[in-house]
Amino acid sequence: MAALAPPVAALRVAVRRALACLPSGSLVLVACSGGADSLALAAAAAFVAPRQRLRCGLVTVDHQLQPGSADRAEAVAKWGKTLDLSPVVTTRVEVGGRPGGPEAAAREARYDALIDVARRTGARAILLGHTRDDQAETVLLALARGAGPRGLAAMPARREVSGVLLLRPLLDVPRADTAAACEALGLEPWRDPHNTDPSYARARVRALLPALTEALGPGLVGNLARAASLAAADTAVLDALAADLAAEAADGEGALRVEVLAGRPAALRTRVLHAWARQLGASGSALSARHVDALDALITRWHGQGPVALPGGRRVSRLAGRLVPLPD
Repeated sequence: MAALAPPVAALRVAVRRALACLPSGSLVLVACSGGADSLALAAAAAFVAPRQRLRCGLVTVDHQLQPGSADRAEAVAKWGKTLDLSPVVTTRVEVGGRPGGPEAAAREARYDALIDVARRTGARAILLGHTRDDQAETVLLALARGAGPRGLAAMPARREVSGVLLLRPLLDVPRADTAAACEALGLEPWRDPHNTDPSYARARVRALLPALTEALGPGLVGNLARAASLAAADTAVLDALAADLAAEAADGEGALRVEVLAGRPAALRTRVLHAWARQLGASGSALSARHVDALDALITRWHGQGPVALPGGRRVSRLAGRLVPLPD
């Protein structure tokens, strides 16, 4: 019997650890684009899930942004069925008209579609194929735009959205391992031209990362990913404290009491305001530090200024010692 290729074994171990949180009989879906990362992840999940008494399916999203995208999605779905994955779902999204740039719009459309499919099929979790290299790129992008600890925390290994778990088993796995696993398994990945298109910020960072690694040492990618883990741990503590503060500041009418927030540390106060703006309907991809700072000015730099406009059309004003969302 041929020895199992080390990259294939590494992916199976990573998936086994990620799926350990799911109760027996749960359905998990693998989000698969046909690229090396998601192909290798789907193959690993198809092997591991039944051995952990879990059901495993596949979902592929057609963003309709490139010629032949529908045919490619169909090919991915057909391949998924050869692994006995069930259900296998193909879904199309409309990217145009969403806030933010093209990358953010496509990402938001994709996640909306994945959550919708999970809820329709009763899936408890979705597996995403982001690798350690993706995590390092995300940290660099966050640094470039001056993000705070939340941005530097990059992508969480586990997050729940609308009752669905988003799991990223491969955040400690180098991208080279997914390519090697595909080669070992005889899989032919699709190479997304957007990954090398310099009009996309992530593609530019991806092209620069080898030069940065050469200049700063081979541990760069792993160190950036480790920095994200450390920032995530700190952020989790601050988020818990901010949730307590938000509950204290809420007045039961969708507003926030200024006196409760005014004397608190900015790290907590701005977290409360960011979460509150999201609750009011501001898109996370469009909500910026500028918007949160304007809300904070209504508390800490109040001089009678007018309402703050948030992404999505909502406006917030300070009235009688409260931050109040104005009627549409």
